[in-house]
Amino acid sequence: MKKVPTVYCLMGPTAAGKTDLAVEWVEHNRCDIISVDSALVYRGMDIGTAKPDAATLAKAPHRLIDILEPEQSYSAADFCRDATQEIENSLQQGRVPLLVGGTMLYFRALQQGLTKLPAASPDIRQALEAQLNAEGLDVLYQELSRVDPISASKIKPNDKQRIQRALEVYKITGTTLSELHLQGSEPPPYQFVNLAIVPEDRVVLHQRIEQRFHLMLAAGVIEEVEMLRQRENLHINLPAMRSVGYRQIWQYLDGEYSKTEMVNKAVAATRQLAKRQITWLRRWPACETFLTAEALRATNIVFEA
Repeated sequence: MKKVPTVYCLMGPTAAGKTDLAVEWVEHNRCDIISVDSALVYRGMDIGTAKPDAATLAKAPHRLIDILEPEQSYSAADFCRDATQEIENSLQQGRVPLLVGGTMLYFRALQQGLTKLPAASPDIRQALEAQLNAEGLDVLYQELSRVDPISASKIKPNDKQRIQRALEVYKITGTTLSELHLQGSEPPPYQFVNLAIVPEDRVVLHQRIEQRFHLMLAAGVIEEVEMLRQRENLHINLPAMRSVGYRQIWQYLDGEYSKTEMVNKAVAATRQLAKRQITWLRRWPACETFLTAEALRATNIVFEA
């Protein structure tokens, strides 16, 4: 009977210490780091994403970082395709895939399988956009609540992109998005070992988040966003520019906030992101959790393919 390959997953909220720990593991084991981060995929977004520096990447190369320009979109389906390819590359070289990050939707899509959704329909999308402009987002949300109340309950009434996509899927397929999600798809043939850092002391995590953002400011993250703003094909509503920190700095440069307000809002948004990540992890099936990176480090895990 063929042995099922093992894939290790190091999960945790932002600023929990995942990267440093993963780099240490790579230095002492035959591991390959595969990034699971929806912002690290973008080139030119280095400081605000806490992207590993050149020295770190020389010691421990990260796959799936710097693979796209910020104006490009990247979905969970794209991640599953790319991550599976990188996992196979690692296994073929006799190494152990180590997935590291905090984009929990990507982890779930890879481990549990991703629902196959229809490609976008330009005609239906254009019609929805026209309806939005004529009648407003509330009308679209009410329509979604009528045809697919389950999806509507999970989408915020001001989330234009997701409301339109859910309606688009329904209009293309005649089946609701929630029903399609129930059908799912086959997960990949791997044994996943899930290791998660789930801090119990939120005060310490919040302090780390605030300290890290101030280090980003000192390193020039405002100047990084200024350079991105000079690119004609970038705007604040792109997925890349909605990343925590980048959006608030962009709004600050637009004059919407003072610098103090920007810092407070960026830190608060990052804390909210960490809270959502922890909520995901507490509900994660078959996951070994640790309160700190130090506690996980002390286990001296042996990585086996």
